[in-house]
Amino acid sequence: MADDIDDLLDEVETKFCTSEQNKKKTQNKTFGNRTVRKKDDEEIQSIIDDIIEDRFLDGELEKVTSGPVQIRPKASNKCFPIYLGGSNESQGFANGLTKRTCDKLRCTGCDFRVLMFDDFKWYADTDYLFLRNNVPDFHRLKSNLIVFPGSRAYCCQCSWRSQVDLTELKDPRLKWVCGKH
Repeated sequence: MADDIDDLLDEVETKFCTSEQNKKKTQNKTFGNRTVRKKDDEEIQSIIDDIIEDRFLDGELEKVTSGPVQIRPKASNKCFPIYLGGSNESQGFANGLTKRTCDKLRCTGCDFRVLMFDDFKWYADTDYLFLRNNVPDFHRLKSNLIVFPGSRAYCCQCSWRSQVDLTELKDPRLKWVCGKH
């Protein structure tokens, strides 16, 4: 019954009110058995806009165009291919044109960040259990590290590698990926 009265009032407003603003207010949208006025829809949109501006000011997501809210993620910068190298090699984002060692490596096997130690290499007897118990504490890890200028020791909780020259990561045993720059 209340819906019938609302419909009747809306019909009276549209016939006897000539203002454009009143016509916009009376446009309705139906969602199932619920009717939402255009004005309510605009208020909801402005609330959403405020939330987006507050949350995404840091640039993680950027607003595109006016009108309905559209959000697109910023382009992710992941190294491809991934390079490992010694301490003399530059670190950062690598792609087909710039060959740098990735400094944001993450292991998909143990879900730990890959640690890097410049001018060190691993002892030959380093094993999985030693890393599992001591990563990420450098003071405990240094018992299995040898000072070796120009080398870089990499490790996570499940894998390790010593590297001197710049090489592409192709070893299937290393489950290391770029964690985005």
